[in-house]
Amino acid sequence: MLIKNIERRIKVNKAVSIAAIGFAVFIVIAGFFFSYKMIQDSRKSIYVLDNGVPILVKQTDVMLNRPVEYKAQIELFHRLFFTIAPDDKYIKENVQKSLYLIDESGKKEYANLREKGFYNQIIASSAVATIKTDSIKIDLEKNKFTFFGKQFINRKSSLITRKLITEGFYEDIIRSPNNPHGVMIKDWRILNNDQIDEKNKSAY
Repeated sequence: MLIKNIERRIKVNKAVSIAAIGFAVFIVIAGFFFSYKMIQDSRKSIYVLDNGVPILVKQTDVMLNRPVEYKAQIELFHRLFFTIAPDDKYIKENVQKSLYLIDESGKKEYANLREKGFYNQIIASSAVATIKTDSIKIDLEKNKFTFFGKQFINRKSSLITRKLITEGFYEDIIRSPNNPHGVMIKDWRILNNDQIDEKNKSAY
């Protein structure tokens, strides 16, 4: 009987010891985890001097904002490329700014529009071309986008509305003054630029 009690106590002590060791290991691992998390959070804290007074600000994860930057870059490119005034210098300056955001496909499309006489028609008719962005679809896995919008050509006698659907790819590059988002548009092409409406201004 005495031997059985001793054996039972040994088993209980053994179980308690194992549980204590397991709990201690858990506490150590949890401590390491929370310490690492605190270090990571502290690295996101930055002090900015405002008139000599330190102000605590928080960094945000770059990748969290990246999809927003992709859309902003795509919209900026289209706005620069398709906003046209009856001024050859203005057109060239806007196109030049847009070409910093795109590869050779942008130059090819610009040359194509010039060959078709699109810019000459705008200048000759004293028209102003603008666009409106409806939506931008981003495929983060394929680094692909589709732009949906409308193009408006405002002439003295009429207002023409065209559908504007384009697609292309994008890749991350180093940020620069001419490309602040650090995004390069690639293999861009216009899928649809059909006229969908024309309103005669004399009817107003």
